[in-house]
Amino acid sequence: MASVHNPSIRLTIDDRSIDVEAGTTVAAALVVAGMRGTRISVSGQAREALCGMGVCQECRVTIDGRAHVLACQTLCRDGQVVHTQSAGTR
Repeated sequence: MASVHNPSIRLTIDDRSIDVEAGTTVAAALVVAGMRGTRISVSGQAREALCGMGVCQECRVTIDGRAHVLACQTLCRDGQVVHTQSAGTR
């Protein structure tokens, strides 16, 4: 639940609306949404955020139509639309 200092914002992840506190990264919102991964590797395995600081590139998602955005480096915005490549791996 959001506090007075961090109001709640709503975004959509793989066609599912969720509420998070302002200042939450997209990577953290994925965890809140119960997502198991952000993309599928060439060998078919779910990949997800590993380093949390943009080095590993494993957290790439599509945000508002822009592909390969790093979820760990992007703050959630109200109305934001996030698509993962691994929508079927929840």
